[in-house]
Amino acid sequence: MLPKRRTRHIQTVRWLAINKICNIIWSKVSDALRGFGHRIPALVSGRLEGRPTPEHAEISIQVLTNLSRFKKKKKDMKNYLQIYSVSLLIVFSTSCKGQNKTGPPKESLSQTTINLIDNDPYFVETNTITTSYGPSSITRNIIQDRNGSIWFATWEGIIRYDGKSFTNFTNKEGLRRFHVFSVLEDKSGNIWFGTIGAGVYRYDGKSFTNFTTKEGLVHDSIGCIYEDKNGNIWFGTQGGASCYDGKNLPTGQPNFRNFTTNEGLTDNDINSIIEDKAGKLWFGTRGDACYYDASPAGRQGKTFTKFTNKEGVAFVNVRSIIEDKEGNIWLGGNDGLWRYDGSSLPTGQAGFTNFTTNFVGYIYEDKKGNIWTSSAANGNPHKWVLSRYDKKYLPYEKATVTQITIQEDMFFGILEDKEGGIWFGTLNGVCRYDASPSGRQGNTFNYFKDTGDKE
Repeated sequence: MLPKRRTRHIQTVRWLAINKICNIIWSKVSDALRGFGHRIPALVSGRLEGRPTPEHAEISIQVLTNLSRFKKKKKDMKNYLQIYSVSLLIVFSTSCKGQNKTGPPKESLSQTTINLIDNDPYFVETNTITTSYGPSSITRNIIQDRNGSIWFATWEGIIRYDGKSFTNFTNKEGLRRFHVFSVLEDKSGNIWFGTIGAGVYRYDGKSFTNFTTKEGLVHDSIGCIYEDKNGNIWFGTQGGASCYDGKNLPTGQPNFRNFTTNEGLTDNDINSIIEDKAGKLWFGTRGDACYYDASPAGRQGKTFTKFTNKEGVAFVNVRSIIEDKEGNIWLGGNDGLWRYDGSSLPTGQAGFTNFTTNFVGYIYEDKKGNIWTSSAANGNPHKWVLSRYDKKYLPYEKATVTQITIQEDMFFGILEDKEGGIWFGTLNGVCRYDASPSGRQGNTFNYFKDTGDKE
């Protein structure tokens, strides 16, 4: 029989390991639901505090139940949540039954934890490398590189479309199997991919380099990537913002500068980052939106300032921020779609136009200056709409909006390609929209499905 001190030590180690596993599993629920924030209870916080309880698993099941009511055809998301919920119940049940017994060896639990960290067990596995059809899972962001190839950040990895076929680089290059959330091509032609759990990858056209917290990144779950005018790469993460200048420290480590609430950020969970023409950096977060004065004249006292509307109320859970060709700042999120024209300092006194109060996920400006959004449809959170606000009507508060398509699928990142086609991500893949010259007949939606799939 083991001494009481030894028994208590083993139980403590066991609880810590179980708690860590639960935190990882619970974070997967939150990660899977990024983009559903306006419809999911606040209890889905992405992290457990203290010991795991049945409540966390029950909440997961409740979320699954509610989600399934309006996602009848979305088997991928439903299956993920079922796995998360059952896993939480199993871990909780195991932990409760073993409270008065000595647990398994620490090495066994440690290995389980390592496996959960190194590989996302809910990554959407595919066995293909090159196909004629596109992704079939959540596609969060899309870009077109300088060579004309289109890159997708998806739940099944990094995918490139060359105009003829789709190539899964996560499979081809044997990359870590984590959801890919964001993508950016920098001025040098490098392509950056942000993952949920594996940090960021940089692709130089030949090979991939992985940057994580081990290299100085503030957090390994990346919500957005942005390059400022000076060529610095900004990463918005679930634990703050990291700025990389492309240089190395004397130790050989990449030179990351990290910013969190300790430095004045309004919230550490960041959805969007942009730099405006005046040199201010804007941050859309899960909390309040803010801006950071990074202009040369203000280098001796750069601060984060909460951004508020004309009533002095902060913009909460801003998912997307852009600056249009006219220098206006657009914000989309819980508070709908807003435009700030910069006619006064951002103190809430003037210069604000609200175009919709529906939840807005993404904002994009096309070559003609039209504004595209993906948002909840007409106050109905169960349906989403891809919309276009025509430039010629934007000077007016009641701008004309064209609803391109409405469906139960959520819509994510938006891109206009070099031929004028509009790409957008969905819960189960990607679509390209081509408008006919007349705008009346011949509009096409190509979902790039396997011929064996039924849309």
